[in-house]
Amino acid sequence: MKRAILPTTSSRTSTASSRPGHLVCPACEGGELQPQASHGLAASCAVCDSLFFGAVLKVLEWIAALPEAQGKHACEECHHPQMRLLPDGVFHCPACGSEVLST
Repeated sequence: MKRAILPTTSSRTSTASSRPGHLVCPACEGGELQPQASHGLAASCAVCDSLFFGAVLKVLEWIAALPEAQGKHACEECHHPQMRLLPDGVFHCPACGSEVLST
């Protein structure tokens, strides 16, 4: 079985996330995408000035519409949405058997 070390704290302090009708810029993760009427199906970020068109915007909207993962730790190997915490402090994936040590 493969065991990896999983840090319990995240270095990210931002809690902003995309949701339908509110897309966070994927380039800087700090600004909200604003529609740009002059470019047709386009949106830009006021923070980093990135501009996104057509298919990219549609994919971002599809991703934002997906339900949140239900578990605290998704499996990094098979992407199962929830790993189970075992009594010895190890997270175990019921789908592929991967294990991750909590630190």
